[in-house]
Formats: sequence, structure tokens, C-alpha cells
Amino acid sequence: MALMVRLMEEQPEFDLDAIRSEIPLLRTTVPMHHCSHAPQTASTRAAAERYLTSWNERGMDWEAWIGEVELARSTFARLIGADADEVGVFTSVSQAVTSLASALRFESPRNVIVLTEAEFPTVAHIWSMQQGQGARLRWVEVKNGTVGAGSVADAVRDDTLVVSITHGYYQTGALLDLASAREAAREHGALFFVDAYQTLGTRTLDVKELGIDVLASGTLKYLMGIPGIAFLYVRRELAERLEPTATGWFGRRDPFAFETRVVDWADGARRFDTGTPPVLAAYVARAGMEMIEATGLEAVGRWNRTLSGHLIRGGLDRGLELLGPVDPDRRTPSTAFAVSHSSTVEAAMRARGVLSSARGPAIRLAPHFINTLAEVDQALDTLVEVLAEMDRR
Repeated sequence: MALMVRLMEEQPEFDLDAIRSEIPLLRTTVPMHHCSHAPQTASTRAAAERYLTSWNERGMDWEAWIGEVELARSTFARLIGADADEVGVFTSVSQAVTSLASALRFESPRNVIVLTEAEFPTVAHIWSMQQGQGARLRWVEVKNGTVGAGSVADAVRDDTLVVSITHGYYQTGALLDLASAREAAREHGALFFVDAYQTLGTRTLDVKELGIDVLASGTLKYLMGIPGIAFLYVRRELAERLEPTATGWFGRRDPFAFETRVVDWADGARRFDTGTPPVLAAYVARAGMEMIEATGLEAVGRWNRTLSGHLIRGGLDRGLELLGPVDPDRRTPSTAFAVSHSSTVEAAMRARGVLSSARGPAIRLAPHFINTLAEVDQALDTLVEVLAEMDRR
């Protein structure tokens, strides 16, 4: 009874029932997989259908379609406290980071990239390939499911060109120490790059207040979008000094001039744009981001921390082995529990109506602002049932 009373008392500041009514998947399934993919909403589906209707009825409508890409660019910029001309549009974070890396030069003694073992593989792989251009890598270890506070800063020296840090470790959900890494980058004159894919949409993040030079993220996780679109923020003064060799016609001052021999640069971060933009994904991405924006990032963040705290306590109470920090303020909404055969566990939970996400030795449960505390308990109970059944085999 006490538990039921507490669950009834703890409610978000927004109209959770109204938001949940927009998500058909909730009628049959408990989505705890936001660290991997967001569920479809009525607004994101309607956005996709607007593009399909336009395509079907008009054949092509490039002015409207590019206008939608610009609206998505502006919406992303607002979410991170930037201006639209400081944001480039890509099909993936892989493409965005490749474009950034192609604009850097590693010939001088300042040629070290400081990066962590918590980087998502695509980012680490792109930085690793810069060794062929003269870059040197300085790795910071993951220990006990996280990167120690200040350990990135300790690796930054006067030979550092780039400090690359993920805001949230994709495997355990641990948050990394942006503040000390930023201060070290600033002290030593290094570029400060943040991969925010695992955190954007779960809490406020202002690139100006945090002193971030470059930030990348897609929208398919906590920004309630789909694959196929990503954004790259580049601080305006920095962008104007960079010339990416991985480029395309949308990186030009006037793409529709169709100049072949002239390589001029669009203003700001638009110079990092490459080929024809991902139009359909832009429609959906804007609708997802506007849902977060309308709800309010601060309110979303507070409810996410409530859900995470309940998830962590509930997991420990049920005897599950938590990976990463216990404090919900030190982690993303993704909570990882150690399991054997995580892919088998994920499939078994899906069969019972709970979506989770397997990563290596862990199963990740990642609620978002659309979830309830009761669903957190249902997901934990399902995980315990699946593990008990596997032990009996």
C-alpha cells in the first residue's frame, strides 16, 4: 500500500497522460529502450505523412522541403542555446564527425587527440583514422563503468589539438565530467568536442554556458526522432576558420548556383553541410524535438531523474548488479545491469512486452519522460523473471 501511495504522489510537472495518448506503442508495450530508439508519436507520424503527401501530390517541392530542413536546424539550435547558422545538418553523427575531422590539420607538434574508452565506436574510429594524417591519440580509460572525474583533464597538455568527450557513456549511462575537461581544453588551447547523443533531450544543455566548441548529436534517441539525420554545432568564430575537405554542394555559399570550379564557403557551420540533406528525416526530427521543447527540458530532466532513481533503487532491491554510478544525477536515464547473454535477455523481455537494449555484458533499461514509475517496476520485474528462467535452464 505504501508503495502505491508513493507512486501516486510522485508525478511530473507536465500532463503525462496527454503525452502518452500520442504514443500508440504504449497500448501494448513498455518502451525502456530510449537509449537505442524512441517510439513513434502521433506528431512524428503526421510529420512523415506531410512529406509523403507533398511528394505524392507535387512530385517535388524543393523550396518547401529545404525549408523544413532549415526549421529542423533552427529547432536543434534552440535546444542547445545556439544560433541556426552555428549548426550543420548531416545524415549521421559519423558523417558529422568525419566532416569536422577533415577540417583539422595535424602537422604541427600540437597534434594529439585526447579521447576516452567511453566514446561510441564511430567517434573513436574516426579519430583513430586521423593517425594517418599525423594525429596522435591519448586514451583515457574506463574504470568501474565510468571515466573518473578529472581524468580527461589530466590527459590534456600543450600538445593537445582536440579534447573529445562523450557526455554519457552509451554502455552504462555514466555521465562524464564536462566541466573539468572544458577547463583543461581552454587552458591548453585545445578544441573541445562533445558527443551528446546519449543525453540531449533528457536535460538542459547550453553550449554557450558550457563553453563547448563543437557538439554532435542525432535525434533518434531522447529527441524522439528517427535515424537518418544528425546535427553538428560549431562555435561561429571557430567555424569561420575551418575548411572541411569532406564537403559537398550544400556547403557552398549558394548551392543552387551550381558552380563547378568555385569552392566558396557558406557562413558559419553551414560550411560543414555536405550533400542533399535528409528531408524526410528532417520533418520527423523537428516534430520530435518540438515535443520535447513544448514539454520543457527542465521538467523533462526532473522527471527523468525521478524515473532513474526509482529504477536504480528498484534494481538494487531486486538483487541486480548495477553498472556505473548509483547517483541518478551522475548518469543518463539509461541504467545498465550486468547479465549474461544480453541479446537473449533482450529478446525474452520483448516477448513479454518490455523493450530493453542489449550492449555487451549489460542489459540497458532507459525510460524517458513518457514513462511511468509503474512501468519502471514492470520492466524490472520482467528482467528478474527472465533471468530466473534462464538460471533454471
